[in-house]
Amino acid sequence: MSYVKWTFIIVFWGLVAGFLHYTLPQHDVARITDTYEKRVDPGENSWFWAQPDVGSDGTMLSRDVFFIQTRRADDSVMVYRNEDTGWGWPPYFKFDTSNLQAEAADLRSTAGTPQWVVIRHYGWRNELISIFPNAISVRPVEGPDVTIIPWINIVILTVLAALFWAIWVRWRRFREARIDPTLENVGDRIDDGGSRLRNWFGRKT
Repeated sequence: MSYVKWTFIIVFWGLVAGFLHYTLPQHDVARITDTYEKRVDPGENSWFWAQPDVGSDGTMLSRDVFFIQTRRADDSVMVYRNEDTGWGWPPYFKFDTSNLQAEAADLRSTAGTPQWVVIRHYGWRNELISIFPNAISVRPVEGPDVTIIPWINIVILTVLAALFWAIWVRWRRFREARIDPTLENVGDRIDDGGSRLRNWFGRKT
């Protein structure tokens, strides 16, 4: 029973952590090397693509998607998609995809004269199933060593921790006041019933 309990707890919190890591904003310091537009036909990975841009035909899966190519300070390459989130999930309310693409194109630079930027995004990059993080904003910074404090993540995680703590405290009090006494009474009744059965069989023998 303990094994099943801890397996459930680990799986549950693993799913919660994965959901938060995918959804909450992340920041990368990088140099934009190129921007382009590509026709995309989402298939089994359609969950990891946003819906079509606001105002377009939402019934068509195949669509043109903006991409931003970058090279980070550690010389690794990262490619971001640039799609509207609209009124859907995650609730970034992003409607300025075309403007962001123009800003990213204007901030392109070379290794000889780098222009470093902070790209705020959500999502994951997975080459196997062709998913890309979605860029939310781009802004120039002085250099690759700039410190980014994720204030939004800190606030959200603090609120969620306080909420889970409040729920757990109330559940523990409810269990101690209602569930545990009920289980103890059931256990006592089972013990009494077992004693009576043993006494009854003892008299019969």
